[in-house]
Amino acid sequence: MKRISVEERPTLSDAATRHEFEFQEGIGIPFWDETHYYQFTEKQIDEDLVKPAEEIESLCFEVVARAMEDETVLQRLGVARQFWDVIADSWQNQERNLYGRMDFSYDGKGPAKLLEYNADTPTTLYESSVFQWEWLEEAEKNGLLPAGCDQFNDIHEKIVEALSHIGVQEILHLGANRDIEDDMGTLEYVSDCAREAGIMTQVLAMEDIGIDNDGRFTDLEDNLITTLFKLYPWEWIFAEEFGTKIVSSGTRFIEPAWRSILSNKGLLPILWEMFEGHPNLLPTFFEDDPAADSLGEDYVRKPLLGRQGSNVEIYRDGDLLSSKGGPYGQEGHILQAFHPLPEFSERYPLVGCWLIASKAVGMGIREDGGLITGTEANFVPHLILD
Repeated sequence: MKRISVEERPTLSDAATRHEFEFQEGIGIPFWDETHYYQFTEKQIDEDLVKPAEEIESLCFEVVARAMEDETVLQRLGVARQFWDVIADSWQNQERNLYGRMDFSYDGKGPAKLLEYNADTPTTLYESSVFQWEWLEEAEKNGLLPAGCDQFNDIHEKIVEALSHIGVQEILHLGANRDIEDDMGTLEYVSDCAREAGIMTQVLAMEDIGIDNDGRFTDLEDNLITTLFKLYPWEWIFAEEFGTKIVSSGTRFIEPAWRSILSNKGLLPILWEMFEGHPNLLPTFFEDDPAADSLGEDYVRKPLLGRQGSNVEIYRDGDLLSSKGGPYGQEGHILQAFHPLPEFSERYPLVGCWLIASKAVGMGIREDGGLITGTEANFVPHLILD
């Protein structure tokens, strides 16, 4: 794994316009940085990222299976009892998952360490699939990259394939918070993939979903919503009136409700409890677990439901080393062994491995100036070259 400087494409501003990204002279695309890239070998991708990601995915399924038999799992995750049957039914009905992103600390040498699993509403999908691949093609065409390089990126093709087999019978509705521009953009991309798979789609804001007299969800034209791809966290749904109508609605969700177990950071201490010593897992405990003392004075404190680095605190030698604010934490915390992100030229890359239908198919790297990857992080492309 190397960090290599490179010139920007001369066509970057045109690419931004084509993909409807903001472009600023002298800055470029604010969230995107192609003045360098990360280079990996085929072995690093296959052995150090793909294999562990898919193995951890299978371990996650074991956690969900345990949750179906052991009610203490959902209790520890803080899931309200009224939704336990909703989660159990989605698992027992074998409702299919579409996508997720595992975030690893990886330096190209030692084993990749799982920091968290974004199994419900992962971000940077479009950047990882379409925009990153286009960078590779255009940069190579302009002589900016070594000839014969490749990229770990089958994301688009695999999403289309997975959607074609996911079992949408009528229209696929796609919903997100209308005030989160990036999420609405992701909806449009997934909608495009669905149409490529031969599925009719309708994009709408979650706020525009109605409830008819029979408790079923409807769109703005009063059409029933039979399948909903939601870029809207399950914990938000569980906290709203919307959540009380899930059963009566008859709606099938993508991602299904059982994925709420995996998107909760309480997954991490349960994984460690069940598979202690796994080379790609870090020692992690619920904050109130006496065993957390075994972490000593170097650890990371994370809220169960935090997002984009919010409310994460890093402690070294017992002192607060770094932190980010935010609205999370009342739901409880976990403590995870501190395994710092690698440093390259005073930047810290977080390697996100994308899984489509539980198979590792691509990668996206977000790079921050600090040890906590937050909203200020830039997306940095990668390539494979042996």
